[in-house]
Amino acid sequence: MNAPALRAVIADDQALVRTGFGMILAADGIEVTAEAADGAEAVDAVQRTRPDVVLMDIRMPGMDGIEATRRILGGGPDGTRVIILTTYDLDHYVYAALTAGASGFLLKDVTPEHLVAAVRLVRSGDALLAPTITRRLIERFAHREESPRTGLHRDLSGLTPRELEVLRLLATGLSNAELADRLFLSPTTVKTHVGRILSKLDLRDRVQAVVLAYESGLISPQGPPGTD
Repeated sequence: MNAPALRAVIADDQALVRTGFGMILAADGIEVTAEAADGAEAVDAVQRTRPDVVLMDIRMPGMDGIEATRRILGGGPDGTRVIILTTYDLDHYVYAALTAGASGFLLKDVTPEHLVAAVRLVRSGDALLAPTITRRLIERFAHREESPRTGLHRDLSGLTPRELEVLRLLATGLSNAELADRLFLSPTTVKTHVGRILSKLDLRDRVQAVVLAYESGLISPQGPPGTD
C-alpha cells in the first residue's frame, strides 16, 4: 500500500514565487493543496486543507509569516510543519519565526532539489536547519533586548545528567554524528537521547531544543569551553 502523498501549502505575496515553487513540488509528486498571498490566507488554507508542510514567506502584507506561524502551530492541525522562506540569511525575522515554532528556513534562491528535499525532511519530523546555522542565529539574537522571547519555559530537572550533557552539546551546533564521537556513544544511542529530550521537554524538534538551551541559560552564546 502506497504512503499518502505529501501535502503542502505555499504562502508568499509574490505570485511568481508561488507558481514556481508549486511547479517544482508538483513535479516531484508533492500535492500543493492551496496557495496564499498573506498570513491570514495561509492560516485559513491550513485549516481547510490540513497540509503536512507550509512554505511560509516571512514578510507579507497584513498578517506576516511570523504571526501566521504562531497561529498555525498554536492551534492548527497536529503534525503540520512550517518552513520559513526568506531572502536574507540571518534575518532578525528568521529568529523570530524559529522561536514561534518553525522547523527551519530556506533562502528563496534555493535549488529545486534542495526545496523538495527540505519539504520531505521536515515532513519526516526532523528540523531543517544545520545545527551550526542554528547556533549562529541564536548567538546573534538570543540576548538582544529587542529579540522576541519564545515562552519556552521548561523544567530541566527531569533530564538525566547524560541528557543534559547531550542538550548542551546539541546547542553548540554538533550533529548527531559529532555528538556520538564526542560522547563515545553510538549514533543510535545519541538519537535515542535526543528523542527523549524532545519528549520530556515537549519540544517539536531540535531547533526548539537549541533555542531553549540558550534562553534557559543552560548555555551561553559563547558556549561551554572546548566546543569551538
